Amino acid sequence: MRSCNTRYLRHEDSLDECGLSVDMIGKAVTYVYAILDSIDEKLIEAGGERLSELVELANLSAIIGNLYRGGIVRASEGRFAANAPHTYPDLLGQGAGCKNIEIKVALENNKPKGHLIKPGPHVTLRYVLGDAEGNHHRGKSNRGKVPWIWEVRVGSLKKSHFNFSNTEGDSGKTAVINAEGMNALGIVYCDLDRCPLSPNGGTYKKIASLFSRSPKR
Repeated sequence: MRSCNTRYLRHEDSLDECGLSVDMIGKAVTYVYAILDSIDEKLIEAGGERLSELVELANLSAIIGNLYRGGIVRASEGRFAANAPHTYPDLLGQGAGCKNIEIKVALENNKPKGHLIKPGPHVTLRYVLGDAEGNHHRGKSNRGKVPWIWEVRVGSLKKSHFNFSNTEGDSGKTAVINAEGMNALGIVYCDLDRCPLSPNGGTYKKIASLFSRSPKR
């Protein structure tokens, strides 16, 4: 049974500011795995393919985001409630100090995006596609069939943290969290065993250093 790689969980003040906890973040990752594996098991038993092979990647990302929302709600024990599907924000704070939170998901090292600029508290997830044992190799041609969440960030975003475009008749409205926005979010989970960044790169080394000196709380 797959579960969150707890050695790569860490505390950030942004968790407290949103009403979240390290425990919620980790349990929600495990919940996503449990539901996806249950779906895949039934599909394979019926002679079909895994979910990731049946839906477009954009839809897979949306499913992962919805499942993560459900995992946070379950782990929060009443502190958060799920909003209606396709309704902003994804999470509704119910307890003292719990903020309304939007969830965004992206594949590999892409930056999460939506259709509109939505300032405020965010949880961003990024995932890779590996095999059932968790092996992952960088590069589009090496993608597997099993989603593994490699990063979770938490924090509040401003309007300036989005790059917005509106191309009529083409891609339409797109609000991408920019580099400044990603840096404004605290990294609370990073499964370095499945990180798609080059281990020799500065970004990987910077992230890895966070987990060598930041204890869980």
